[in-house]
Amino acid sequence: MNFISSRSLLIAATLASALCAPARAEDGGASAVPKQELQAKINYCKTCHGLSGQGYRGAYPMPRLAGQQSEYFENQLKAFIERRRTNPVMFNVAHALSPSMLAGLAAHFKDLNPKPLGGAQKELVAAGKKIYEEGVAETNIAPCSSCHGPEAKGEGAFPRLAGQLHDYVVNKLVNWSKERGQDRANPDTSAIMEPTSVKSDPR
Repeated sequence: MNFISSRSLLIAATLASALCAPARAEDGGASAVPKQELQAKINYCKTCHGLSGQGYRGAYPMPRLAGQQSEYFENQLKAFIERRRTNPVMFNVAHALSPSMLAGLAAHFKDLNPKPLGGAQKELVAAGKKIYEEGVAETNIAPCSSCHGPEAKGEGAFPRLAGQLHDYVVNKLVNWSKERGQDRANPDTSAIMEPTSVKSDPR
C-alpha cells in the first residue's frame, strides 16, 4: 500500500494554515448560559488554547478554536465526554459541561477570528494547494476541499481547517486511529476521515 509521506502531510497542513478568510458569526446560543459562567469557562479554555482561541505552538501544539464550526465544536466535546475520542485532559474538562455550556462555548469561539500564529513552511504551500484541491489520485485520497470547502472554512460537522496550526493537523492525521472513532458501535463523522488518515500515516 502506498502512503503519503510526512512531508506531504506538512504540505497540506501548511495550506490549511495559510487559508484564513475573515469571518464573523451571529450569536448562536451563548445567551442560554449566564454571562459570568460562560466567561469563566472561556478564561479556562485560554489556559491551553491561547488568547482568543488562537491556539498555542509549544512542545505539544494546542489547536486553534477560533472560527471553528459550531456543530463540529460541540460534536468533538461530546466525543470526549463519551470517550469516542481519547484525550484524558479534555475528558476531564468536557464531562463537566452542560449542553447549554457546550452550545455557548461553540458560539463564542466560532465568532472569533484572530490572525493565525503561522510558523508553517511557506515553500510547501503550492504543493499543499494541489493536494487540497485535487487530492492524491494514486492513493485514492479525495480533495480536502470536497468536505472542508474551497476556502477550508468547513461546514456544519466538517471542521474549519483555515488558520489551524499545521503541526496540530499533522499530529491528528498521523494519530487518527488512536484518538478518533474509539466506540465502533457508535460511529460518528470521524469515520469518514479514517481511510485518508491510514494512507497518510508514514509508518
